[in-house]
Amino acid sequence: MNLNQPLFIGYLTLGDGGLDYSLQAARALIDGGVNLLEIGIPFSDPIADGPVIQQAMQRSLNEGTTIHDVIPFVQELRKHTQVPLVLFSYYNPLLQAGESFLKDARKAGIDGMLIVDLSFEGLPAQILDPICVVTPTTSDGRLQKIVQSARGFIYYACQKGTTGMRKALPVGVDKDIARIKRYTDLPVVIGFGISNKEMAAEALVLADGFVVGSYFVAAMARKAPPQELKQMAEAIDPRRPL
Repeated sequence: MNLNQPLFIGYLTLGDGGLDYSLQAARALIDGGVNLLEIGIPFSDPIADGPVIQQAMQRSLNEGTTIHDVIPFVQELRKHTQVPLVLFSYYNPLLQAGESFLKDARKAGIDGMLIVDLSFEGLPAQILDPICVVTPTTSDGRLQKIVQSARGFIYYACQKGTTGMRKALPVGVDKDIARIKRYTDLPVVIGFGISNKEMAAEALVLADGFVVGSYFVAAMARKAPPQELKQMAEAIDPRRPL
């Protein structure tokens, strides 16, 4: 994964609103400025996610979405964009799908994977770049081990608890980002809660990118039109000129 610019990472849950709508939403977010997209695989027990994404995953499961829908989805999306794509999943769906799925995902155009509930020690064969998560409670010793396994970028989950929209970044993020950067040259991005332009701007001052998830997913819950999603991405992006 070649990441040499400030990262605006968007997230959507595959199949929320239907696969056709997911494709329209993905293209809209990318057209709005997202330059790396996380594609969430629906799972029945998303323990790291707050209500907004939990509900999105349940809606997607109710639609009949499975992990195998990823391949044709990505193949179609790749006709329109070459932005990096990261698979965001819990381990159980990947375990059930098997290693052949990861190979097929790579061929289709997925660049990396972030497995929410699996430690770096348990990462499957690195067919896709493993994206590792660091939290405020990660010790220096563990951090040094994590960055040795990571590829692509480091995801700093800046809030304790689950995902969900917040109004401001927590106190101490600057020190945590500086600590992570002491041990790695990989880009570091800040996620878990960014829901306004001010937070995104602060994240870009401190780190190499920011992640917006629940803010978009909440709009997709009411099936916001693609043009609205594009405008939301443009409005939250501090890289855009005034």
